[in-house]
Amino acid sequence: MTTATITGCRVMIVEDHEIVRRSLRALLEQRGCVVVAEAGEAREALEVAPKARPQVILMDLELPGLDGISATRRLRKLLPAAKLLILSAHDEPERVIEALIDAGAHGYLLKSDAPDELFAAIRAVAEGKRYLGPSVTPIFLEHVGGASRDDQGGPRLTPREREVLRLVSQGATSKEIAQELGISPKTAQIHRENLKQKLDLRTTADLVRYAIRHKIARAD
Repeated sequence: MTTATITGCRVMIVEDHEIVRRSLRALLEQRGCVVVAEAGEAREALEVAPKARPQVILMDLELPGLDGISATRRLRKLLPAAKLLILSAHDEPERVIEALIDAGAHGYLLKSDAPDELFAAIRAVAEGKRYLGPSVTPIFLEHVGGASRDDQGGPRLTPREREVLRLVSQGATSKEIAQELGISPKTAQIHRENLKQKLDLRTTADLVRYAIRHKIARAD
């Protein structure tokens, strides 16, 4: 990727650690980005972003007060033209799915990814594309419907998918699943729909029968 591809791109950094924020700013400015604003917490970002009008917003997930997921969701409404790029230390599947599907982020990178990945991600989302870092891509693909199979020839379920399926088989609603697993009700519903697609099932009753047949209906 050449420097020119992101030269002049207007970027906002939302990160609560000042050292990280300063390092990101220096790195981006070296490549020709224009850092139009910084924020150390989500509520500050919501106030500053509409005035700064960034093209790309780098968003951390762990922020004091309002979390990065909620901030991303609100910024998508406040600035529909801005692209939200998550830059996080967290690679838990539920966090990745919630950020990308629930909150509507345009990309997701881990802080452990190489700097060139950050530049490539900024370029991609600025051009209206989606971008997943190399560490996140397999997590996302496996979670939303990986092609691997279990020992009985069926699709291999992740530990979180087995948890959701077990709770569904016990009659739990999406809200109850969310409370049990510490996720949002919308993410719980996404899990249910993904399970139906992955297992080629149509109804909740089908999920229950599958869970009983594969001995997932009860906790181990």
